Amino acid sequence: MDFGWTADQEGRHRQTLEAVRRAFPAGRVPREPFSRTDWTTLGRLGLLGACVPDKYGGLGLGALDTARMYEALGEGCSDTGLVFAASAHLFACAVPIAEFGSDDLKSRWLPGICSGEVVAANAMTEADAGSDVSRLRLTATQVDGGYLLTGEKSFVSNGPAADLLVTYATTDPEAGHLGQTAFAVPAHTAGIQAGEPFDKMGLRSTPAGTVTFTDCFVPTDQVLGVPGMGATIFQHSMGWERACLFAGYVGMMARIVDRTVEHARERRQFGRRLADFQAVSHRIVDMAMRRENARLLLYRACWEMDQGRPARLAVALSKLAASEGAVATALDAIRIFGGRGFLADAGVEAELRNAVPSILFSGTSEIQKELAAKELGL
Repeated sequence: MDFGWTADQEGRHRQTLEAVRRAFPAGRVPREPFSRTDWTTLGRLGLLGACVPDKYGGLGLGALDTARMYEALGEGCSDTGLVFAASAHLFACAVPIAEFGSDDLKSRWLPGICSGEVVAANAMTEADAGSDVSRLRLTATQVDGGYLLTGEKSFVSNGPAADLLVTYATTDPEAGHLGQTAFAVPAHTAGIQAGEPFDKMGLRSTPAGTVTFTDCFVPTDQVLGVPGMGATIFQHSMGWERACLFAGYVGMMARIVDRTVEHARERRQFGRRLADFQAVSHRIVDMAMRRENARLLLYRACWEMDQGRPARLAVALSKLAASEGAVATALDAIRIFGGRGFLADAGVEAELRNAVPSILFSGTSEIQKELAAKELGL
């Protein structure tokens, strides 16, 4: 088995990491949603279109190379909310359009998505349909020339700042998951109202809120795929999101481990370096082991995706390892930093606040275990 990277892959990772560090200096702990300047910077670095075909302004990378770029983004940028916002934009919005959109939709939206001119938001979650995405109350009633969308979406990542919404609605209530349809809808269409950004525990630079649709007319040419294909499209995008988005969290764990190692070497207590205390050094080893476990599972999942395999088990396990590992690693860092880790100005506690949502979005840890159990034949 080859564990090496090609010269092109190594070069792309190094260049991305260096460029991200220059663009987003260390120690940045934002409390407001990202700026359009930040967004176009990500576009200029190729991150907003990494896996989008190059004919539409993307880099045309596969899952593994895309994940490697997002690992560099997560390692180099301490603003995990910005990393998450970019990931949701690419994997939950650009990917469905690139894979299932008409030629017109692709030409109309993908270049702006890749450059950062457009902010895209994934409107799937509903107040009464979090993990149970088979029961969507947003309805799409067919009318002459299109559909009327009515209902409300919640926790719409990038929603308050969005130019484009990728959303899912029930078109046939009797057909279950075969009665859902996916749409690409300009966010300023009549009948759409975006709420104010939620005040969240973490990921504060990702603006997230409700989006309400009231008799919103959507032309037929804005349907992704064909009517009734929404569940399939959503699961496809979730495969990309559950794998590649969490590369950012692997990068985050790498950054936390490096910073904690530096602190343990420099900080002295009772006349000794913290690193000389076995309780500290062993905890850091546990942190590094979680990072490597998550990284290897992530690479395996992305490799399987690039081979055209279903990768359901690998993706579920990698998502579990990255999200649960990020939470545990951030908490360990706070323990080692002690009182300083509890202070907001140090930025260590922000790592924990940004890690906690990862066990909730893209399917909770419990959902990932259910998916893995099913793949194991249980």
